[in-house]
Amino acid sequence: MKKSNKKIGFIIALSAIICTGCAGESEQTGDKTNVKIGVAQIVDHTSLNTIRDSFKEEMIALGYPESSMDFQNAANDSSYLNTIMQKFNGDNKDVIVAIATPTAQAAANFAKERSVVFSAVSDPIQAGLLTSLDKPDKGITGTSDEIQVDQILELALTIKPEIKTLGFMYNPGEANSVSNLEKAKSFCAAKNIKLIESAVTTISDVQTNAQVLVTKTDAIFVPNDNTVASAMSALANEANKAKIPVFVGADSMVMDGGFATVGIDYEELGKETAHMVDDILNGKQAADIPVKVFKDDLNVYINEKVLKTLGITLPESISNNEKLQMIK
Repeated sequence: MKKSNKKIGFIIALSAIICTGCAGESEQTGDKTNVKIGVAQIVDHTSLNTIRDSFKEEMIALGYPESSMDFQNAANDSSYLNTIMQKFNGDNKDVIVAIATPTAQAAANFAKERSVVFSAVSDPIQAGLLTSLDKPDKGITGTSDEIQVDQILELALTIKPEIKTLGFMYNPGEANSVSNLEKAKSFCAAKNIKLIESAVTTISDVQTNAQVLVTKTDAIFVPNDNTVASAMSALANEANKAKIPVFVGADSMVMDGGFATVGIDYEELGKETAHMVDDILNGKQAADIPVKVFKDDLNVYINEKVLKTLGITLPESISNNEKLQMIK
């Protein structure tokens, strides 16, 4: 009876050792099927949708099932955005992915409890998300689509040097837009260009304001403003009828009817965001992942249809640019 007990004890001990070895192997390889990722965006428009879709595709390529991702859209409603974040927190998401500045600001309220990765925040410091891009200090990191305002407006002057009055349409409630307004003011002051602000608070304001703005300006500039981007076609229609070029902050806004920009590829932004999330799920802390600012290797995007509508001939310095991307 004693020998039998010893044998049973040996088998149990051996089984425990084997199971411990299996657990160690599982921890090293990582279980990507049981993670929970909450992905939210402030509103539905081409720029943010491109990031979302690219992020999802890259996460799947990295081995995460689509079922691990919970996609939510706030429909441009800030109160609902907060509800989404509260639900993500209550659901114990492993990572919250916040697309665009307002979404990131809502997610930041839960950064002490959840890992937060933002995407497409033009000015993370101005938005209050962190104080250092190199060493994120508030439990949140991500990718930045910092708009090169000077380059875009230099493009505008290269194409249309007679610009004396520039319209700037934006939602003053969006921190990224306010930051870019200051940059546009500095540029215009240096070039002796009059800047006319046109503030919108809702999507329905865009067309009404556009009808007024096109009568007062030689060109219009719109940064990566989510409110205006959501009604880009309405702005473009009014501007095209008045033969006023609209320079924008993103290639996707050119796709939606804007005339031109100097900018990044938003699919790459989505992919990089996915790799940051993967790093966090594999044990890295947000503080150890610098914010990735997409501001180099930029393309020039021109809407070919709008170019014809406006009757503009591109100067050779633009038409011969190897980074030129004509969007049909």
